[in-house]
Order: sequence, then structure tokens, then C-alpha cells
Amino acid sequence: MLESVGSLTGSPWIYAAVAVSVLLDVFLPLLPSGVLVITAATAAAGSATGAVPHAVPDILMLTLCAATASVLGDLVAFRLAWRGGERLDRAIARSRRLTSAQERLGVALSRGGGALVVIARFAPAGRSVVSLGAGAAHRRVREFLPWSILAGLTWAGYSVALGYFGGQWLGATWLATGVSFAALFVAGAGAAYLMRRPAVQEPSTGA
Repeated sequence: MLESVGSLTGSPWIYAAVAVSVLLDVFLPLLPSGVLVITAATAAAGSATGAVPHAVPDILMLTLCAATASVLGDLVAFRLAWRGGERLDRAIARSRRLTSAQERLGVALSRGGGALVVIARFAPAGRSVVSLGAGAAHRRVREFLPWSILAGLTWAGYSVALGYFGGQWLGATWLATGVSFAALFVAGAGAAYLMRRPAVQEPSTGA
């Protein structure tokens, strides 16, 4: 597998490729940013075991690159939705997913419980829904940004760990990559399920 992408994973351009892919998939959720991160991490595992002779990305740098690009993409979508105007408002009003996410996210952030932002980062298109919904609802940046940072670090760390440890245990092969992709898919399916669940009312805390 790594033979076909060796020239990319073995050069500093892999960081640029990861950054661009992760940054843009908030607008184009079909971009395989997770696939690219896992592939690069698997290459790093292959280098560590001697299976891949060429230089490959540093694991820490790869994680920070993916996490930073994730947060920047979230903020770009957030700001665009904030300033979107009537056309975006109408588009959100027509989307039940965006409307529901906007309502749930507003409640979650106001209560300091923006774990929904972290969960959404793993769900297909969930990052887009939450970032656009938070911006369109004119949530404050200081409410959204800390959770976006946590989401980016969690997602990047999980994706890199899947690729690296999969490569360590199974070798830098198609099998290792396939198992890592399956684990990422399972996490995404679980996150999508949690996002679709009705919001649970928190118990009131009487004086």
C-alpha cells in the first residue's frame, strides 16, 4: 500500500496534504482526510519497524498538523455562517439536521457542555453541521473554540493512533490500513447515532 504513496509520505509535503484535506473537509465532507491521516501514520509505523526505508512523518507533528487544520476549518465555517446573511439562514431553516443541531448546540454551549462538538467531529458531516450551526446561531467564539480545539485534538489523536498502532501490530499492509479504517468508521457510526438521539434534559438543581 505504501509503495503508491511513498513519495508523498516520505516528504514534508505530506503535512501540507493533510492540512489542506482536513481544512477543506468541513465544506466537502467527502474528502478522505481521515484516510490520509491514517495512511501517513501507518507509514510511520512501517518506518519504525523497518518495513519502510524512507523518511516518513513525525507522529507528533502529524497529530498537531491535523488538529490545527481541523480547528482552523471549524473557525472558517463558523465565521462564514456567522456572516452568512439571509440565504444561509434560509438554507439552514430548510435543513432539519442543521436546525436541530443549532438548537441543541446552543443549549449545550450555554451550559458549558459542548461535548456535542467533540462527538460531531467523528460523525460523517457532523463537523460541518455543528460548525455552521454554531456560527448561524451567533454563538460566542469563546464558547465554541475550546470545544473545537478538544475535538480536533481528539479526532487527530485517535486517527493517528489507529494508523500507527495498526501498522505496529499488523505491519504496514493493506490489512492494517483496512482495520484502522474500520475502527474509524465504527467511531463515526457511533457518533452519528449519538447526534441523532434526542437531547436528554438535565436534572434541575434546586436551591
